[in-house]
Amino acid sequence: GEIVVEGQLITAVIVIEEIKNTLKLASAELEDVVKAMVWLREKDDFPGFNAVYGQYFPKDPPVRSAVLNTLLVDVRVEIEVIAYKPLI
Repeated sequence: GEIVVEGQLITAVIVIEEIKNTLKLASAELEDVVKAMVWLREKDDFPGFNAVYGQYFPKDPPVRSAVLNTLLVDVRVEIEVIAYKPLI
C-alpha cells in the first residue's frame, strides 16, 4: 500500500525506506526486524512518527525504544534496527 505522511515526518519515511534497502542487501525484509531504537528531535513528532511506523509495521511490530535527542541537527528522526533471519 501507499504510505501516507504529512509535513516534517517525510524524514521517517526516508529513513525507513533506507532501512528496507539495507535489509534487502542482506536478503532480509522489514518483517525480519526484531528490535528498533528510535531517536526523535521533537517530542511533538512522536504521534506522527508512530503513525508512519505503524504503516511500515502493521502486524506484529518489532520491540521498540524511543527517546528524545536534541543533538539531532539535520534530521528529525534516526532509527537503528536489529534484524534476524535464519539461514535455512
